[in-house]
Amino acid sequence: MSVLRNSLLAGARSTRMRRVAERSRLVRPLVDRFVAGALERDAVATARRLTDEDLLVTLDYLGEDVVSADQARATVAAYRSILKIVAANGLGANVEVSLKLSALGQSLGAGGEQLALDGAMAICAAAASAGTTVTLDAEDYTTISSTLEIHSRARAEFPWLGIAIQAYLKRAEADCQDLARAGCRVRLCKGAYVAPESASYKGGAVGDSYGRCLATLLSSNAYPMIATHDPAMIDAAKSLIAQFQRSRDSYEFQLLYGVRPDEQRALSAENRVRVYVPYGDEWYPYFMRRLAERPANLRFFVRAAASAATGPIRRSGASVGGGK
Repeated sequence: MSVLRNSLLAGARSTRMRRVAERSRLVRPLVDRFVAGALERDAVATARRLTDEDLLVTLDYLGEDVVSADQARATVAAYRSILKIVAANGLGANVEVSLKLSALGQSLGAGGEQLALDGAMAICAAAASAGTTVTLDAEDYTTISSTLEIHSRARAEFPWLGIAIQAYLKRAEADCQDLARAGCRVRLCKGAYVAPESASYKGGAVGDSYGRCLATLLSSNAYPMIATHDPAMIDAAKSLIAQFQRSRDSYEFQLLYGVRPDEQRALSAENRVRVYVPYGDEWYPYFMRRLAERPANLRFFVRAAASAATGPIRRSGASVGGGK
């Protein structure tokens, strides 16, 4: 299973597989399960539907690994635009945004970290005007220290700025201990990126790390955002919530759009539940990470890729697999 997962994560970086997926009519229904749509109106319509069901929402404008400062600035503009629409529709109390610092230029070399910080600050200012909040997504393990530094600097002005911590990383427990303080919003997830054995846990050790991190956060004055679809982990979280006598408004569960929607609604009967809703054209890397988390979905993608390979892509010499 780990070999398949790593292959899917590698496929997220393959330009050939991306072309196959983007041209396939069979892939689109599966993508639509996980992605709200390409346009702002798609994201807002989905957010409104979910909030009408008493669910909270975080919107993620898809786009990462930008290659120019202009692209990074375009991402900032896109977030500022969606936040204006969120405010205009009276959704600020229930809809926040999530963002990847790589999409703001974090990895552009000299000046990239400052560019990402400036972009994050601009988005936070727009969120404050809309009456909502922002959470920084976690990405590749090589970016974590930079992300934590940007988070720390931005929180000086926006103390409600959240951050995601990935339990599969060996540093996660220490990071949670550093963040376990009043007012700190911490999304705890297992993680969906590849990291070397020296930096990461594998198999059941990831769940053990998640449990330790969750106990650290729930026993503190932080605001834990429990991001998991694992029923056993959800039950463990409920036990810890009761043990530490956490009030309903002092934590939340977070689940992905399109994954176990019935369970999301059931969980929201007694807990705050926020749904992570991505939108935009740059859906392919996100989609592949969802396949890696649930390889049972792969059969749909393989069928679609095989169909697409008999069309224009095969004739042009491209093939499924490989990539950069």
